[in-house]
Amino acid sequence: MYLIVGLGNPGLQYADTRHNVGFMLLDYLAHGSKVSFAESKWKALITKTVIWNESVVLLRPETFMNGSGTAVAAVAHYYKISTDNIIVIHDDLDMPLGRIKIVSGGGAGGHKGVRSCIEHLGTRDFPRVKIGIGRPAPLIPPEKYVLARFGADEHEIITQKMAAVVDGIKIMVKQGISAAMNAVNQNQ
Repeated sequence: MYLIVGLGNPGLQYADTRHNVGFMLLDYLAHGSKVSFAESKWKALITKTVIWNESVVLLRPETFMNGSGTAVAAVAHYYKISTDNIIVIHDDLDMPLGRIKIVSGGGAGGHKGVRSCIEHLGTRDFPRVKIGIGRPAPLIPPEKYVLARFGADEHEIITQKMAAVVDGIKIMVKQGISAAMNAVNQNQ
């Protein structure tokens, strides 16, 4: 079984913000799989389904970014999902807008949602899909930038990348993380 997690912040005020690109991807994947999310006891929106002939749990933590790991660890424990099969999708300030990178473990890189996942899972060793959101202009604080909505042109770029991200996740699930990294990271 796989746990695919999209990081973001709950609420309409955060919809379509740069920090919510993980939620956006999970919504895209759920829509394409014709499933919908439901409230859960883990302070998260969740759905369990079969995608690519694999059992998959899609998870949108509703604890705000900094507490994302609470729901991730609880759901992984409940379903007995190995950390190798937990895929976390999140925004990345250090990559150009729309760039996709799949990584296996590593540090949080300043991302508080990833840090929360590391703390609650007790390991750094879980796959991640990073989606570049670009850097803010010099006088805009990063905290303000990530909570701002994408501009129309930026939103179009992110939307166009969704299918490529899903393809990368499919490769990861079916062929392993090395194959996914080779397929996705070199084509950026």
